[in-house]
Amino acid sequence: MLKKDKVDFIIQKLDEIYPDVSPPLKHNDTYTLLIAVLLSANTTDKSVNRVTPRLFKKANTPKKMSQLDYETIYNIIKPCGLGPAKAKAILELSKILVKKYNSKIPASFEDLESFPGVGHKTASVVMSQAFGIPAFPVDTHVHRLMYRWGLSSGRNVQDTEKQAKRLFPKNKWNKLHLQIVFYGREYCPAKNFNANNCPITSVVGRRSLFK
Repeated sequence: MLKKDKVDFIIQKLDEIYPDVSPPLKHNDTYTLLIAVLLSANTTDKSVNRVTPRLFKKANTPKKMSQLDYETIYNIIKPCGLGPAKAKAILELSKILVKKYNSKIPASFEDLESFPGVGHKTASVVMSQAFGIPAFPVDTHVHRLMYRWGLSSGRNVQDTEKQAKRLFPKNKWNKLHLQIVFYGREYCPAKNFNANNCPITSVVGRRSLFK
């Protein structure tokens, strides 16, 4: 199957299974989305959604967050893992937002990636979900599925993002990355995976998966 045919099939199948998608991280605005995505690194969305209500009750704006002490933030977010680094990043980026950006989240990859704890994937999520700017965030699910579907080399997330952007129509990026994440969790997990039970991989997957 040619890559173009694979892409067309994947888009059609994902639209059938997930016609409507919403961001899985609970948030109220762009700032709380940024904090939630930062917290989601190396943990599950469920873990993040369990701690953010308590955190945002304490502080849901850059100014309020910047006025909290490190220990208060750390004790709330600790269940998400990497607590020390994440608490420090949340406190520092909140202070930067207040001082440099008048508490407004900038709609710029360059600005977002300059914040402590914010990498390209986090910035991509905020740009796509908060500002509607085309982006293709690559998490472990997207990276895994792009390789299993024979659409990427699987070498690293940077290559996977480039290949995804080259293959999929730009106007579908923001919806597609969420669809792929949901699909990966439900049909194409990292462990106990059976390609024959996967509606997409069973059709477009790499042959080596069936050996």
